[in-house]
Amino acid sequence: MTRFFKLSGGGNDFLALAEPIAGDSTPPPERIRAWCRRGVSLGADGLFILRRAPAGVTMDYFNADGYPADLCLNGTRCAAQLAFHLGWQTDRVGVQTGAGLVAAQRIDAERVRLSVPAPAAPTEMSVTIDGTTCAGHRVLVGVPHFVMQWEDLERAPVQVLGAALRHHAVFAPGGTNVNFVRYPNRYRMEIRTFERGVENETLACGSGVLASTAVGLALGALEMPVRVLTKGGFELEVDRDLETSRWLLGGDARVVAEGTLLPSAAVEPAPPAWR
Repeated sequence: MTRFFKLSGGGNDFLALAEPIAGDSTPPPERIRAWCRRGVSLGADGLFILRRAPAGVTMDYFNADGYPADLCLNGTRCAAQLAFHLGWQTDRVGVQTGAGLVAAQRIDAERVRLSVPAPAAPTEMSVTIDGTTCAGHRVLVGVPHFVMQWEDLERAPVQVLGAALRHHAVFAPGGTNVNFVRYPNRYRMEIRTFERGVENETLACGSGVLASTAVGLALGALEMPVRVLTKGGFELEVDRDLETSRWLLGGDARVVAEGTLLPSAAVEPAPPAWR
């Protein structure tokens, strides 16, 4: 039996293990994948393992496919909130991720703000899918993103086009996250994201929010602070620390449940024979 926490950050949901005992210290990919499968087990966009460290906490993050990713910013905000919830820290903590150290500040029991390095300048590029050219920008925010402006977000082909772009050869070998964004005014952005590793649209993506904000600034479509509406219905805020030039990402981060994963949670049935 494995003690877990369930957290939600802007619509991304996560399973978390806090200083798990030796036998559960790093679950194998197939177990993480089974736990994260919706409808069969508890379900989540990913899982992180949180441990105390001299400089704060360390976070090992795994996507729903069971494999590690260097960074998940909504997951990092949730990791910080869990550290506060457990009493490991009070209102500030450094979270060591695969992409480096991220500073986090607790706003309250439902919100956390991160301080991260400014993203690299976006690179304009076009990708051809089945004879159709998709114009956008490539941005690295710990993990790769491809950002496209899309006026009608409600009808955006996130599942089909997002999946095709995520696996396109130009992004090999690791693939990319794909963001469909709209800039209704200079201080607001709306976004939908197809996330690699989850292999589906998610309700939010923190690194996608930063990548898409960087594109909006480069195009002259945005000015900070920016309020960002996600598919989950939560608003995140992106701002810049004028003293350090670091970017700030704040918003929803909640511990919503804790309990015990039983052995039956790791059952992963084979795909139906007709697939």
